[in-house]
Amino acid sequence: MAGKLGVLLLALVLSLAQPASARRKLLVFLLDGFRADYISDEALESLPGFKEIVSRGVKVDYLTPDFPTLSYPNYYSLMTGRHCEVHQMTGNYMWDPDTNKSFDLGINRDSRLPLWWNGSEPLWVTLTKAKRKVYMYYWPGCEVEILGVRPTYCLEYKSVPTDINFVNAVSGALDVFKSGQADLAAIYYERVDVEGHHYGPSSPQRKDAVKAVDTVMAYMTKWIQERDLQDDLNVIIFSDHGMTDISWTDKVIKLDNYINLRDLQQLKGRGPVVSLWPAPGKHSEHSRELRKCETGKNTFHTGSSRSRRLLAKKFCFAGMEHHPCLQLGTWTPGCESISGSRAGKSFLLPVWCVRQIYNKVRRVEHMTVYAKEDIPSRFYYKKGKFVSPLTLVADEGWFITENRESLPFWMNSTVTRKPEGWQWGWHGYDNELRAMRGIFLAFGPDFKSDFRAAPIRVVDIYNLMCKVTGVTPLPNNGSWSRVMCMLKDPASSAPGAPPCACALVTVLLVLLAILA
Repeated sequence: MAGKLGVLLLALVLSLAQPASARRKLLVFLLDGFRADYISDEALESLPGFKEIVSRGVKVDYLTPDFPTLSYPNYYSLMTGRHCEVHQMTGNYMWDPDTNKSFDLGINRDSRLPLWWNGSEPLWVTLTKAKRKVYMYYWPGCEVEILGVRPTYCLEYKSVPTDINFVNAVSGALDVFKSGQADLAAIYYERVDVEGHHYGPSSPQRKDAVKAVDTVMAYMTKWIQERDLQDDLNVIIFSDHGMTDISWTDKVIKLDNYINLRDLQQLKGRGPVVSLWPAPGKHSEHSRELRKCETGKNTFHTGSSRSRRLLAKKFCFAGMEHHPCLQLGTWTPGCESISGSRAGKSFLLPVWCVRQIYNKVRRVEHMTVYAKEDIPSRFYYKKGKFVSPLTLVADEGWFITENRESLPFWMNSTVTRKPEGWQWGWHGYDNELRAMRGIFLAFGPDFKSDFRAAPIRVVDIYNLMCKVTGVTPLPNNGSWSRVMCMLKDPASSAPGAPPCACALVTVLLVLLAILA
């Protein structure tokens, strides 16, 4: 009797020790600029491909992106489960004062430096480290060596993928799944975002782009069946942000109307979010002291008590003592104490310079100016390593630019590459705005059918992807409780070892030892 009971207990122990769900293959789609209402219930009536996916799987009401609602910050939030200030990819355009290197979307080799990418480990790196095979098609960043790792295969993004490129990527991904060459495939498609920028989110051109995606989705579901992958492949579809209308006739903020652009050491970005680094030593009549700060000489800490008091008086604001060199991370428009900490010289900036720029732009209508420490905590942005001393955030639909000459034209597809016209759609605004919302869909053997879920956030998806691929997630900002309802087993534990099951296994092992 004891022997039979022991066998039963051993079987139970082994079953509990298995992962909560089988390790299956995962196909991921990133549809850039795909706004939530592009697949509203009404819109789905004319989108049979998406409609079938919704009936076969999960659709959330909407996906809230991270701030800023730009591409690269959200690409990394989606694949790391971390907010921008944690993974450090805080913009499409960034500058590092330490190295004087820039990250500029699509135009410079320095954007591939580990400096920008090694702040967190994306899912494809984790899977590759675990000896899993990863195929990536046009996915931004797959060409970069991150933490010393590259994916198994990367079809590098070099220009906007065509519809034919997209079809071939989907077909190719399903082929490598069928042949056992891939455990994860990730496909990036940009046309919806491009047409939304060029013509606006309500334009016929943007709607045609969505229909093109819909056609491919319909083919994909058919191809999955033809390759007999339906029991072994989960599919997740998401976007990085939405899109809103902009107007060049009455909703442009030209910074050269308010400040001298030569007074800036660096300016990054345009549109909804602009980052400013005021140039040291260009504004103050006390330029000698400011130049000392700029060269890293510690005029405050090395001077006599009397000279320190005199210098403090020169930089006194609102009746408080100040030192011209302060750590960027602790400066606010309010007063800084003279005892404020001092960082390495690349992080030094005369407070007076920052304050002058701040005072000139803070009353400009239709935008908000934030000193770094005053950025709202709900943005999960201000602690980012590459966040500037001043951040300008436009109201929805407004566009910030240096001057009229910097307004974004888009180029036509002819050989001449001449400017075709203004762009009429943009993103990057406050992430709680309705127009910035994205999409999330999923179907496959691990997901419920015809299930509508409450809104989720971009950082939540990472845990879900880890769960269905059977890897333990790294520490992240996502919420498992917001996504676990999507799985067929509603009581399914979070990815990683389920503590309750482990405890039960331990008890059963003890009983088994006693019976033996």
